[in-house]
Amino acid sequence: MPQTEAQPSIEDVKRLVFQLSLQDLLTLLIDIQERLYTSEMMQIAESGFQEWNDDEEAIYDAES
Repeated sequence: MPQTEAQPSIEDVKRLVFQLSLQDLLTLLIDIQERLYTSEMMQIAESGFQEWNDDEEAIYDAES
């Protein structure tokens, strides 16, 4: 039976983050900013594909 790990709380994460050196903290901040930017861009891009969800175009979804 696989073991499931408990998710750390925000307080646990804060406690660990505050132990990081300034250089590691900057690296973490950059990584978090990149992830947030990517997530935001994906949400924006997703809205652009809504026009493709046309029921009339579903005829092209059928496999031959």
